[in-house]
Amino acid sequence: QVQLVESGGGLVQAGGSLRLSCAASGSIYSLNDMDWYRQAPGKQRERVATITGGGRTNYPDSVKGRFTISRDNAKNAMYLQMNSLKPEDTAVYYCHALIRETARTRQDDYWGQGTQVTVSS
Repeated sequence: QVQLVESGGGLVQAGGSLRLSCAASGSIYSLNDMDWYRQAPGKQRERVATITGGGRTNYPDSVKGRFTISRDNAKNAMYLQMNSLKPEDTAVYYCHALIRETARTRQDDYWGQGTQVTVSS
């Protein structure tokens, strides 16, 4: 069974940096597009970064220039470098990936359990 596990969250002051990691494990035939999402209390979950299997990246304007997504295909891992953090970046951050478990199965959505990021002013 495939699992995604995030790490690296914590408490940081405004203007600081954090690096989140997401490790995929289990039966993985192919690891395709991967994303980071976040959800603040009382708000909808929003996408903050995407990286395709080929390494193309995409960000919403709210984090562009501050966040950088990357991946290590050899390790089935993904990262999110967050710089110049703001209090409004406070949220639970989730790892998401499109994964095929075998050559014969279609790709499915997988989510991590989330990691808390708190930015103090």
